Amino acid sequence: MTPDQSLRNHLVAALEGGHSHPPFEDVLVEWAPAARGVRPEGANHSAWELLEHMRIAQWDILESSRSSRHQSPEWPAGFWPETPEPPNEEAWDESIEWYTEDRKLMLGLILDPRANLHARLPNPGAQTLLEQALKLVTHNSYHIGQLMMLKKRLGT
Repeated sequence: MTPDQSLRNHLVAALEGGHSHPPFEDVLVEWAPAARGVRPEGANHSAWELLEHMRIAQWDILESSRSSRHQSPEWPAGFWPETPEPPNEEAWDESIEWYTEDRKLMLGLILDPRANLHARLPNPGAQTLLEQALKLVTHNSYHIGQLMMLKKRLGT
């Protein structure tokens, strides 16, 4: 295996979870619907807010990696839902599905041997695909940890 392929495999493993943090899907399984919009005392965000923020941020990282014409949402309002509660019961599952699909697309970019991980992307931030992948790894890991703490505090 080449060093390049090894790096790609490590990035994929970090995004899929199971090493330094549990997989995204494991943290969100069996989350009581009544607890999805609750902010326990001392918590800044509900599970819904964290889920949607992760989905939106991942979509933004993916799109800025794929297109030089992508315009990021306004920070911070464009990266967080308007309310702590999901607007309806279907929104939770839809957000998880969108997150999962966008993660698959990002993994596809990372695993594409034609994609140079170290070349600057043609986007306004002029980052590399490697920088984008590492940003996504750290961002998702951080918020998965927050979700785990919320789940424990809420007893769900």
